[in-house]
Amino acid sequence: MSIVLTEILKGKRSVALSGHIRPDGDCVGSCMGLYLYLKENFPQIKTDVYLEPVADCYTIVQGTEEIRHEIEAGTEYDLFICLDCGDKARLGFSAPLFESAGQTLCIDHHVSNEAFADFNHIVPDASSTSELVYHLLEDAKISHACAEALYMGIAHDTGVFQYSCTSPETMEAAANLMRKGIKGDEIIEKSYFEKSYVQNQILGKALLESMMILDRRCIVSYISQKDLRFFEAVPSDLDGIVSQLRQTAGVETAIFLYEMEPHTYKVSLRSKESVDVSRIAKYFGGGGHVRAAGVTMKGTVHDVINNISGQIALQLCGADSGETEC
Repeated sequence: MSIVLTEILKGKRSVALSGHIRPDGDCVGSCMGLYLYLKENFPQIKTDVYLEPVADCYTIVQGTEEIRHEIEAGTEYDLFICLDCGDKARLGFSAPLFESAGQTLCIDHHVSNEAFADFNHIVPDASSTSELVYHLLEDAKISHACAEALYMGIAHDTGVFQYSCTSPETMEAAANLMRKGIKGDEIIEKSYFEKSYVQNQILGKALLESMMILDRRCIVSYISQKDLRFFEAVPSDLDGIVSQLRQTAGVETAIFLYEMEPHTYKVSLRSKESVDVSRIAKYFGGGGHVRAAGVTMKGTVHDVINNISGQIALQLCGADSGETEC
């Protein structure tokens, strides 16, 4: 569905923005980019952004200190815009604002998104939600700060322009944002590559204890609650581990899971060419993209790995034989 943002904003006095739980670079970038744009160009509209606490590396974006982490009693908005969120449940604590809003808009690129808002701008082929936001804005009105946020979001969801989702249009959008005078290399270094000592330590453990399965075409690693306590790490310190696993030579699919609570695991999936991980995640109640997806699953770590790898094996077998399944 094609939308015109200025038309949806007509008559609105208040707007809330939010993204998915455990916000990543694209979620933060798209939310903050649109937030800054609305604050700068529509000062008559009260605009607030709601997200769970974001990782320190994303605070290079201006305005992150203004993010709201709680909802004040009785708060309602004329318009609620959810960004980079494939389903309503993943809005987390901000979901009540979605329910009470006068109108809702969803801007997203998850193939699993089932268009749950009043207005939906869903483009599964897009590199990132930040790229989608960029194309909805008037280029001349995009400020330096807004450009930094959107560039960060695009860079993160493209693996700094390495993933197959990076199209010529993606590169053109990034180039136009750089023409605003932003330092793209610094944004990438500070928000994507730079890691804390704790992050490097726990990455090392995940790599050292990884396992190759399915004829060495799949790599698996996991981090327990005990590990998190030992390293004094938080879930955001695990960002990027699954992508590092995926880079292993000869591997088609990477599985990384960490224990959220006893017998409950957050599973991240990445693939290169043959496996549609969004299909696997959706099968178990999650979602995402063809090459990057996630799901929360219950059971022992072995149960979760066996169930996920079983679905991967079916796709690998199908790819080898030319059939949809074995």
